[in-house]
Amino acid sequence: MSILIKGGRIIDPSQDIDKVTNVLIEDGTIKSFPRSATKYEKDRKTQVINARGKIVSPGFVDIHVHLREPGFEHKETIKTGCDSAAAGGFTTIVCMPNTNPVNDNASVTEYILLKARTEGKVNVFPIGAITKGEKGESLAQIGEMYEAGCVGVSDDGMPVMNSKVMRHAMEYVKAFDIPVISHAEDKNLSGSGVMNEGEMSTRLGLEGIPCASEDVMVSRDINVAELTGAHLHICHVSSEASVRLIRAAKKRGVRVTAEVTPHHFTLTDKAVDSYDTNAKMNPPLRGEADMKACIEGLKDGTLDVIATDHAPHSEDEKKVEFNLAPFGIVGLETALPLSLKLVEDKVLTLNQVISKLTDAPSAILKLNRGTLKKGAPADVVIFDPKKKVKIDRETFHSKSKNTPFHGWELKGEINYTIVNGKVVYSA
Repeated sequence: MSILIKGGRIIDPSQDIDKVTNVLIEDGTIKSFPRSATKYEKDRKTQVINARGKIVSPGFVDIHVHLREPGFEHKETIKTGCDSAAAGGFTTIVCMPNTNPVNDNASVTEYILLKARTEGKVNVFPIGAITKGEKGESLAQIGEMYEAGCVGVSDDGMPVMNSKVMRHAMEYVKAFDIPVISHAEDKNLSGSGVMNEGEMSTRLGLEGIPCASEDVMVSRDINVAELTGAHLHICHVSSEASVRLIRAAKKRGVRVTAEVTPHHFTLTDKAVDSYDTNAKMNPPLRGEADMKACIEGLKDGTLDVIATDHAPHSEDEKKVEFNLAPFGIVGLETALPLSLKLVEDKVLTLNQVISKLTDAPSAILKLNRGTLKKGAPADVVIFDPKKKVKIDRETFHSKSKNTPFHGWELKGEINYTIVNGKVVYSA
């Protein structure tokens, strides 16, 4: 069956398109942009979607998601993670390797891809581990994982503390032209910290994680990338100094890209004031100056993309003392309204936000997604940027509900999510 999306405002940054027109989807691909819809409305084999007053853009691409399967299915499964992605407008997600077993070999990669094909609604691309078991000691089977379908390597959640191992990883991946994705954290500086080190941690009596734990590793990894010429991608940037380091590295021509999460450009460590474990994540929510620096980094292009770091945990795991709760929050179903707040605040244009959610992340991992070019896979999202929404964790499609944004009133409703020419979500 064909689909005609009628009368929406098409915004496709990959082609610099911003106009009101129609989109025709046939055989799972973008066919054309017909001026008139009359012919197709009369065809019973064509599903017509009225998008007047709505935005039609390439489906969102999230390059930092934890699907938890295999091993932690009580938090999330590949199926429920894909359901959550579709509800959030994401047609493509990239999953991190800190599963059980760790995705450090082709067998685990193939398992993830098989489950995604048979049970998932959206496109799933895996990230392989940098080191075996994410132990930071010896390189994982990177070549085999690449051949099996991995699009990058990362020990996300467990930083590679050994600089020589990180150098070897960067030198090795150059043969495959994939990025090394850095969870930039010096575990020795972080210690047993549970939130940002500062006035708030002192007042609450909680051990802090200094910004320096991120900054020194960002600096190290940039230097190693400069040495090797490899593509370095830095996860979940949260500090003012890290933004400065990345900005300076880009000016020097270092192959470095970076991402920021909606929670890091929306919240500060004040959100921890009530010991809310749903505000506990790693890196932690930082101070006001850090949040503003992340916003400025998005604005000037230092931070290339918006990624959710969707990290589901069960309610039982989060309903404990702050010190004992795991790090992480869910993010796929709140990303659009939080990102649109940047438009409302006149920080970014709507086109810039869409770019940071579509073609920019796709380009970093060479995914061939995030575009409405003719012949491209028909991954499309239709949303109303002005529709008020109230975030309700009980309606989440994710298996977990750990969000600090429950009850927030924002704007931005997903109306349809289409993956490879098939409607996988409708409001």
